[in-house]
Amino acid sequence: MGRVEVIAAGEVTKQVSGRLTVRTRGQGFTEITAEAASFVRESGLHHGLLTVFCRHTSASLTLQENADPDVRQDLLAALDRLAPRDQPYVHHAEGPDDMPGHIRTMLTDAVLSVPLVEGRLALGTWQGLYVVEHRDRPHRREIVLHLVGA
Repeated sequence: MGRVEVIAAGEVTKQVSGRLTVRTRGQGFTEITAEAASFVRESGLHHGLLTVFCRHTSASLTLQENADPDVRQDLLAALDRLAPRDQPYVHHAEGPDDMPGHIRTMLTDAVLSVPLVEGRLALGTWQGLYVVEHRDRPHRREIVLHLVGA
């Protein structure tokens, strides 16, 4: 095991919450890394944990590569294979893209946690935070941000 460094031991813990409205353009990825980083900067906290929560059942969150857009295209193709739109789903009241959206949300994440170190999100070099829209048409998606730290 590597060296363990204790940061912020004994400091007063604070909590900050906020909401982010994301306008999607239909099925695909919308990056929210800059908005999350801005929220962290405005909080004034230096060490802690950011929780990101998507308040929807046909959109989700993912932490993914943000350098090569081909990665996101391949991920959408993989989701199409895992939850195809042309299946005879029982739930279809909201359209043929709704039930596949629910399945895709179940396969991905509704909640992400990212450590905060020295006032910055501890993301890897090529990592970005994304809202993944699983429906065909544009939507307004609400994301809740909650930061605990010192």
